[in-house]
Amino acid sequence: MSLPSIIAARRFDASAHLPFLFGDERVGWIRRTDAGLLARWPETFVIDDQTVRLHPTLTNVDTRTAALATVIAALRADGKIPGWRDETFAIRNHFDAAPLAFIERAASRFFGTMTYAVHLNGIVKYRDSAPQLWIARRSDTKAVDPGMLDNVVAGGIGWGMGVEPTLVKECWEEAGMPAELASTATPGGVFHVLQSIPEGTQAEQLFVYDVVLPESFVPRNQDGEVGEHRLARIEDVARWIEEGALTVDASLATLDCLLRHQWIDADACEGLDAIYAPPQV
Repeated sequence: MSLPSIIAARRFDASAHLPFLFGDERVGWIRRTDAGLLARWPETFVIDDQTVRLHPTLTNVDTRTAALATVIAALRADGKIPGWRDETFAIRNHFDAAPLAFIERAASRFFGTMTYAVHLNGIVKYRDSAPQLWIARRSDTKAVDPGMLDNVVAGGIGWGMGVEPTLVKECWEEAGMPAELASTATPGGVFHVLQSIPEGTQAEQLFVYDVVLPESFVPRNQDGEVGEHRLARIEDVARWIEEGALTVDASLATLDCLLRHQWIDADACEGLDAIYAPPQV
């Protein structure tokens, strides 16, 4: 079984990027081809052949956030930061760490900063037949991966939100799933993705959950971000993963579910273990 999702999750060429540093701490990756765009702000960035470093005079969260906001607004106006979300993400290398600065969510890919997301596998178990999974198709208007297949629920974790509250919120917005049902979800694996994408770099930690859904439950999108939902057999979902029809993130979350429940052979997913741990680059 060929798994393009596992390959893509590690498709990253460090030599094509410059580390983005706050002091001595790397907080992101900026493409070498994009680094020159930042030279117009010498009061914010110190750039050389090896690094892009936030200016040492920016020593606290407020000054860093304000300086970056000016840059991000200008890059957005120039068309360099697409898919504006009006959502605040913290720059932090660990989910429980204190924020080093705040940025607009869409800018996280340009700067390659760590982001966090939750993915939910929606399982329907039958008494007399094999289980099936609810799979979503992303809206064609989504800024990222439009039209691709996805988990029944998936969403980024904004600043000030925990993993499980985000899950409950996204369950309603993306699938019309009430909080009482969403709160029955159980945790699965945690994955790390580091891949080059058109917007820059995706450096993301994925928290995977499973929920067992009643046979009577039919997902109904509330926020326009999902084009449709389909109830699929395990073999069809495995084929879509192999064909690359699911997003990279959804493929990893779904494979984690299929392996934990022993619905597919672990030998078919060689290399999956490598992305349970943060990348070493």
